[in-house]
Amino acid sequence: MPTELRSLHLRTLHPNDLPKILELDRRCLGGIWSEGGYLREIESDRSDLWVLETEQQEDLIAWACLWSILDEAHVTLLAVDPAYRKQGLGQYLLWAMLQAAQHREMSWAALEVRVSNTLAINLYEKFGFKLLSHRRNYYQDNGEDAAILQLKNLQSSEVSQSIQDKAPQILLRLRESGWSAPSHDISLDKYFKKS
Repeated sequence: MPTELRSLHLRTLHPNDLPKILELDRRCLGGIWSEGGYLREIESDRSDLWVLETEQQEDLIAWACLWSILDEAHVTLLAVDPAYRKQGLGQYLLWAMLQAAQHREMSWAALEVRVSNTLAINLYEKFGFKLLSHRRNYYQDNGEDAAILQLKNLQSSEVSQSIQDKAPQILLRLRESGWSAPSHDISLDKYFKKS
C-alpha cells in the first residue's frame, strides 16, 4: 500500500465543470454526450450526475449518471479515466449510484454495457446485477451488442444490506490504490436530490 494517500472527492457535477467533463468524455468515450446533454442532466431533478476528482489538482477522473424513470434507476453512464482504472473508483461510483437509487425509492436498477466489456460486467455482477437480455447492434460506432443487466428489489432489506456491506471493502480498495476518500463521503445524504 502506498505510504502517502492522494485525496479523492465525490461531488455533483456543476456547469463550470463542463470544459473538463467534455474533455474527459472525449478521451474516455469518444464524445458520447454534448455540452447540452450534460447541462440537461445537471438541471434535471430526475438525474444524479456525480464526479470523482483529485483534490490536489482538481482533475476530474471519473463520473457517473443515473436517471430515475418511474420506478427504474437507469445507470446511463459510469466511466473512469484510463489512467485511473483498476483502482476501485468504478466500484465507488456504482455504490454511490445505487445509494441514490435507494434514496429515490426506485424498485430496480438497469443498464446497458458492451458485451466485450468484461471488467465492467464483472463489476456489475459483484453488486448483484444479472443478465436480462441482449440488444443486437446497439453501439453505433462498431455495431457491438449490448448486455442489459438488472438489479431487482432495490428496496429489500437483503439488497440494501448487501450494498451497505460493500462500503468497508470499497474504502479498503481505494486505500490500497493510494486514495484517501474522506470518511464523510461514505455517507451520501448531502448529494441526493428528491424526485
